[in-house]
Amino acid sequence: MLIKTAALALAGTLMVTSASAAVVCNNEGDCWRVKEKYEYRPEFGLRIYDDNWKWAEADRDRYRWREGRGRGYWRNGIWIEF
Repeated sequence: MLIKTAALALAGTLMVTSASAAVVCNNEGDCWRVKEKYEYRPEFGLRIYDDNWKWAEADRDRYRWREGRGRGYWRNGIWIEF
């Protein structure tokens, strides 16, 4: 049982630290790519999508691409690092 618990803990650690690209969008329509999936606070109002996510043609005026700058997020047109 102890070995199984340790294996599950190790697997959980690897999932959190492994690199995985994603697309992140805020409620204002700013979207950017990240190289790792960070844990964002719910109050940031962000949505995280798979790296191959694209907005629908009908939403092209709602979204815009921004440059991701590492660990942080866009809000009111300003990059906020954390």
